[in-house]
Amino acid sequence: MTDVHSQTSEIDPPSDEDVQRLVQAAISARDHAYAPHSHFYVGAALLTHDGRVVEGCNVENASYSLTQCAERTAVCTAVAGGYRMFHAVAIASVGGAMPCGACRQVLAEFGSDLFVYTIDVIDGEQQMRRLSDLLPDAFSTSNIPKR
Repeated sequence: MTDVHSQTSEIDPPSDEDVQRLVQAAISARDHAYAPHSHFYVGAALLTHDGRVVEGCNVENASYSLTQCAERTAVCTAVAGGYRMFHAVAIASVGGAMPCGACRQVLAEFGSDLFVYTIDVIDGEQQMRRLSDLLPDAFSTSNIPKR
């Protein structure tokens, strides 16, 4: 089994075609968001290393702490489908919001050099960053004591 933490900064960004597929999937996933409390609808899409796209959306709860962000929904869906290696994630929202700290940590579990694309659904502006820049010194398996 390949170590998901072995990704290095030498990984090339996804192709323009893959980025466009990913962006469109994130925008489409946003249409399924359940956000009756905040009305802040977010869609996310993960690009697996074999080129598949897995979508997720935010799912709110009246008990706000139980809300599931779009990025974590996409990760859980991907993992449930047997995927553990991700190349990029796209996140679509009004304003092009960055992933929250919890989502950054969950994404880092699968490799810190993930490409993170944010999309503002109002003006179409896109930004790209590396997850390692958004979450330097992430908690990882190397922080867990060996038995």
